Amino acid sequence: MDINARILAINPGSTSTKIAVYQNEKVIFLKTLRHSPEVLSQFERITDQYEYRKKMIYDELKNSDVYLDLIRMVIGRGGLVKPIASGVYRVNEAMRRDLIECKMGEHASNLGALIADDIAKELPNAEAFIADPVVVDELEPLARYSGHPLFERISIFHALNQKAIARSYAKSIMKKYEELNLIVVHLGGGITVGAHHRGKVIDVNQGLDGDGPFSPERAGSLPAGALVRAAFSGDYTYEEMKEMITGKGGIVAYLGTNDAYLAERAAKDGDKKSLEVMEAMAYQVAKEIGAMSTVLKGDVDAILITGGIANSTWFCNLMLERIHKIAPVHIYPGEDEMRALADNARMVLSGEIEAKEYA
Repeated sequence: MDINARILAINPGSTSTKIAVYQNEKVIFLKTLRHSPEVLSQFERITDQYEYRKKMIYDELKNSDVYLDLIRMVIGRGGLVKPIASGVYRVNEAMRRDLIECKMGEHASNLGALIADDIAKELPNAEAFIADPVVVDELEPLARYSGHPLFERISIFHALNQKAIARSYAKSIMKKYEELNLIVVHLGGGITVGAHHRGKVIDVNQGLDGDGPFSPERAGSLPAGALVRAAFSGDYTYEEMKEMITGKGGIVAYLGTNDAYLAERAAKDGDKKSLEVMEAMAYQVAKEIGAMSTVLKGDVDAILITGGIANSTWFCNLMLERIHKIAPVHIYPGEDEMRALADNARMVLSGEIEAKEYA
């Protein structure tokens, strides 16, 4: 591996785009580009933001001291592509087509591969990749059953962060990720709990639009009968029903805020409703962890908790009192998706893993 080789990581979010340049394991450039709601409202679709975001990234890199000619890999946040196995994927025309056409749905992360590919093509010695997008699918056949053939369970979760934390933990105990059984919990705007069996996530709740614990802005699993009755009551539009599930569900539906920190502060200040809602969310996460322990047949080496809400010792303790007997618990507050992207790219550069082809 060329010790001077650099990696450019690009992570488009709903209102920001993070960019970082790494050399070996050191970050030498890091920037968050903010996008105002007023500017974004001018674009009808997320893919229409492509040129606007790409220009901002290029301008920022050109105005920095980053030597673009040394970049060998440009790795973007993986978007809503077709379900694929975990790994690093080379951006190709099939992937570009699926992302441009939004075949699996619209999300800001869809822009990651498209922008990475265009920037790589303008550099002398660079290639474009994505790593562990949210649609990583390693579910076992039994995990796909929901109870009706029209509604198969699918895999959409925080694959990039969950896999990175799992590998980091394995390295810390001098073992391989593929040797361990782990339960990994991502606590953020959405919450996902994955059962990692010897390097594969064989079961995980679909945290995007209706499965598992409720979160700051997602309803999680809802009573099916009541949901159907509300949908056909005539009181709500299709869009309003969708927002109940994702965007205006969970904490924000109960308390009027999607900020878990504000809800926690209110609970600590004596607000009984806030306390009960936060305890209920911790209860549901703990219950999901318990369910995943049965997927692993009780053979759990560790429970790893990560994501923004993992910064709250208070909230983590609410879960710990229910899960500590299952397996040792390790907490990794926050998330570092940029480093996770760079680490995946570095494994390809070093020859530790091979990049895969998207088809």
